[in-house]
Amino acid sequence: MVGSGPNGLAAAVVCARAGLSVQVLEAQPTIGGGARTLPDPEFPGVAHDICSAVHPLGLASPFLRAFDLRARGVTLRVPEISYANPLPGGHSAIGYRDLDRTCAELRHGSSWRRLLGPLVEREQGVLQLLLGDRRSLPSDPVAAVRVGLRMLEQGTPLWRMLSGADARALFTGVAAHAISPMPSFVSTGAGLMLATLAHTVGWPIPVGGSQAIVDALAADLRAHGGTVTAGVEVTEPPPGVVILDTAPTALLRIYRDRLPGRYANALRRYRYGPGVAKVDFVLSEEIPWRDPRVAAAPTLHLGGTREQMAFAEREVAAGRHADWPMVLAALPHLADPGRIDAQGRRPLWTYAHVPHGSPIDQAETVTKVFERFAPGFRDIVVAVRSTPAARMSEHNANLVGGDIGVGGNRLVRALLGPTPRLNPWTTPIPKVYLCSSATPPGSGVHGMAGYNAARTVLRREFGITTPPDLSPAQ
Repeated sequence: MVGSGPNGLAAAVVCARAGLSVQVLEAQPTIGGGARTLPDPEFPGVAHDICSAVHPLGLASPFLRAFDLRARGVTLRVPEISYANPLPGGHSAIGYRDLDRTCAELRHGSSWRRLLGPLVEREQGVLQLLLGDRRSLPSDPVAAVRVGLRMLEQGTPLWRMLSGADARALFTGVAAHAISPMPSFVSTGAGLMLATLAHTVGWPIPVGGSQAIVDALAADLRAHGGTVTAGVEVTEPPPGVVILDTAPTALLRIYRDRLPGRYANALRRYRYGPGVAKVDFVLSEEIPWRDPRVAAAPTLHLGGTREQMAFAEREVAAGRHADWPMVLAALPHLADPGRIDAQGRRPLWTYAHVPHGSPIDQAETVTKVFERFAPGFRDIVVAVRSTPAARMSEHNANLVGGDIGVGGNRLVRALLGPTPRLNPWTTPIPKVYLCSSATPPGSGVHGMAGYNAARTVLRREFGITTPPDLSPAQ
């Protein structure tokens, strides 16, 4: 296994539990890929999540649900507010875990209920459709029809059918996690799944940071005979069966002339999407929001109205910096007070959407966005740790140009993988497979790409047709 992100470790756990000898190699000095947590260089009592901080799929992903993080000692706290979207003028749209409360506080709550109520009723069918392997028939045809109709509505210019500026902004902020021009089927699919989960299992935050999820996966792998070695960059083809939790273009560097010509050319043509610039803050106290309800929201979408967010995403997709970019933020200490150090300092996690490979530091831009909704924010900033999109790959080689979707956030790739193949986790190289976010079902800490790749490997290479039990008791 090359790469120790959540998908890589998921694949490793499945293979080790099936009785295979598994070795995981990680280039970074610490394991976890997109789910690492590291101490602040100046204030070690404050820890920053390097990529992901909040985990809507931590309790819902079929792989993680079977793995059962809570039974393994990982505390996942589910806040009352899943996310908040402050709006110009001081009003905010709040997505509570309670659907009724959400609708009651929105000025156009009936529109929100029409969009999401029928999906909340059939959550498992929605998840199976949007997190499935893209090759199986829907287990819940009613859920599939409901999702399909909403995809056609919110993924096309018909998205104006969602009434009210507050409801529109609330959904658009969630859909923007896909970092895709809007409206689109990719952003709408992400938005429908994440918003549905917000009203069912909620958006959990792991106590101690995202690293807790990674550590639980690694512990299970080791308990079943696997090994994990950090600080080892793979530059030559490893022996045996190989699963790569890497960007697809990494195969060009590792396999070179062993790649079939057509596949090599396809990888050379592979295009990554817009990037994110990461800005981590250390704060001295709570943020002084104009709308006090926002103070209880661990996850924030700070792009303004639907129209402003859609414009910013179009600018970024066209290679231009938006004056007001889409900013996603998280305050994990609101669910996990242990993230506050002895002096009262606490972390603030943010991303700003920017063009692919942007070298521009976004710290001041993000600060100004916060000042729009929380005047005086600048005064509580103790430290800023900023990583432009062009340097995100220094933390994780998969994030080429800052693209946290690894190029997979496009409709064709979401369905077929990085190159069109009947099985998107395979490659034309014998015994070599892919399991990163470039393969279905795409980005997110869910482990499903790794799980699906491992199932393919077990069946094709070892004749094992039944995946192993993932429960902690086994």
